[in-house]
Amino acid sequence: MAERKRILSGMRPTGRLHLGNLHGALENWIQLQNQYECFFFVADWHALTTEYATPGAIGANTWEMVLDWLSAGLDPELCTMFVQSDIKEHAELFLLLSMITPLPWLERNPTYKEQQVQLEQKDLATYGFLGYPVLQAADIIIYRANGVPVGKDQLPHVELTREIARRFNFMYQTEIFPIPDPLLTEVPVLPGLDGRKMSKSYGNCIFITDSEHSIIDKISKMMTDPQRVRRNDPGDPEISPVFAYHKLYSTPPEVADVADGCRTARIGCVECKKRLIRNVVAKLAPIREKRLKFEADMDKVRDIIRTGNARARSECVFTMERVRQVMGLGNPT
Repeated sequence: MAERKRILSGMRPTGRLHLGNLHGALENWIQLQNQYECFFFVADWHALTTEYATPGAIGANTWEMVLDWLSAGLDPELCTMFVQSDIKEHAELFLLLSMITPLPWLERNPTYKEQQVQLEQKDLATYGFLGYPVLQAADIIIYRANGVPVGKDQLPHVELTREIARRFNFMYQTEIFPIPDPLLTEVPVLPGLDGRKMSKSYGNCIFITDSEHSIIDKISKMMTDPQRVRRNDPGDPEISPVFAYHKLYSTPPEVADVADGCRTARIGCVECKKRLIRNVVAKLAPIREKRLKFEADMDKVRDIIRTGNARARSECVFTMERVRQVMGLGNPT
């Protein structure tokens, strides 16, 4: 039987996950755990690159996110879940890779300038923020990962990781690190309640563990097609955020009927939302129920992470022994 290829991915701990997180990454992880040897981690050090001045919530957010991972379907029997900061070897490899990474490689990273504009209220003129792609490279190659699941917007990060791995292998005439491939995933466009990108900072999220009452309240207030001022006005479903949700939560016949009903004014926005509410509530109810069970047994959740940390650390220790050897570090023999 062929050995399964290894992949690695992580998320910053920002608290409970919303539907954008679920459909943008987590559902893909759940599928991948059946096909690959998977390592998924809480990227708490990465959270510090932008939240270093206010880190107080990172610890609590870590457990909120892990609970959502487990509730949505990540299985500790099929994948390894761990916390980045518990594996100190990540930091050691980050340090060593920073010695060989040319500064222009980091300065040309498109995300570097984009986030400085998007987060202009934060002081991001720090070494940690400039160098976080090197930490990201260390996160990936320390596990000798063959692939990284990403959307198209994250391709530059994987390419930089590939360049760093190639440079290390070339400089030290070794093949310690496989060159990881990007595993491109189609990320469905799921707008927030107000039509903008779903973001906690915008306050426009539906969370995967929201109560039924909260889901009803949020979807009922969602913006719809602005052309439909009156009930009898025909609309265009493609410009309605509600229809974007129907594509994910309703059956193909329902999607077709809602689209036709909108264009012909056969159904109004209230009816459209009622159908969506029914489907979203039904889809998220099992996740919410599993979450309640995990919350009632946090010792089990902590054990899952402790086991994952130990598994991750053993891989990192093996890698770093080889890295130190080829770099001439450690005790002389």
